[in-house]
Amino acid sequence: MNFNKLSSAKMILTLLCVVLIQTAYGQVSRFSVEKYSNEKGETLPYRLLYPDYNTVRKYPLVVFLHGSGERGTDNEAQLKWGVANFASDENMKLYPSFVLAPQCPLDSDWSNFSDGKEGQTFLLQQTPSKPMALLMALIEETVKKYPIDTNRIYITGLSMGGFGTFDAIERYPNLFAAAVPVCGGGDSSLASTIKHIPIWVFHGAEDVAVDPAYSLTMIQALTKAGAHPGYTQYPEVGHFSWLMAYSDSLLMEWLFRQRK
Repeated sequence: MNFNKLSSAKMILTLLCVVLIQTAYGQVSRFSVEKYSNEKGETLPYRLLYPDYNTVRKYPLVVFLHGSGERGTDNEAQLKWGVANFASDENMKLYPSFVLAPQCPLDSDWSNFSDGKEGQTFLLQQTPSKPMALLMALIEETVKKYPIDTNRIYITGLSMGGFGTFDAIERYPNLFAAAVPVCGGGDSSLASTIKHIPIWVFHGAEDVAVDPAYSLTMIQALTKAGAHPGYTQYPEVGHFSWLMAYSDSLLMEWLFRQRK
């Protein structure tokens, strides 16, 4: 065995890992640390990515909903998966936008679904979850505070955030210009109310945490209602389908093309 070659390979691999870690950290550090509070004293921590903006133009707003493992109060864990892709040099150059990444409290959810009838999967409850209600107030505040193009407000999320994405567009169907639910699910009986929204759904074919059938049920209901949703199911991929989804340049190009 050539130990010199092996040592060189290990050194190159180590340097590559360091570069990747530093790049990811640099992208995450571009998000400012913020906290929303309403008149009742209820709070929602969030991070915000700013474009190189001025007051002459208006910019899209991307709302990013994390998964269940990133819940908490540290206002950092929600940046672990997916959202850093929006903060890359390339995407900030091609698609300047505000990116809002709130953090859901422990023991809470973005969505408020109950089990639906057979074939329906989930049933949207009348009242939103507290984090969703706070998020809607935060979006309203952000739109008032910054030069946001209200015809280009997008929402996406993974796992628990994928369910939250469906909850948000089904609950507020006139707010969003496009939605990207990743390994989530929604109330298929409400498909006709969101058929006007451009939607691209992603899921892993071997996801044991969130059944791919949840996404397929929504796609079938949307198609039956007359919508034309996109659906990407990755073969031989489990729950981490967001690794491929948010790295897809076609997704980014598609998302930022959408307008109400």
